[in-house]
Amino acid sequence: MYRIDKERAVLFGEYLVSRKSTVRATAKAFGVSKSTVHKDLTEHLPEISSALYEQVREILEENKEQRHIRGGLATKHKYENNAKKQPSC
Repeated sequence: MYRIDKERAVLFGEYLVSRKSTVRATAKAFGVSKSTVHKDLTEHLPEISSALYEQVREILEENKEQRHIRGGLATKHKYENNAKKQPSC
């Protein structure tokens, strides 16, 4: 596992900020759950580095505002790919 939670929270925060990543992508990169990343970023990081937390919070808010768009695009791609696989009559 990764170091203590505090060091891990900083790693997650730096990764998310440097790549403008999502919680899901950060979790996948570190091989941990989304819940772990979210908890470390929202509960532990503010106690450790308020400056980094502010940057993380801005990205999390931006991701939250865009998630309905991403979800719609994912659904669109899903149905486009399914239509390509089925032979036409």
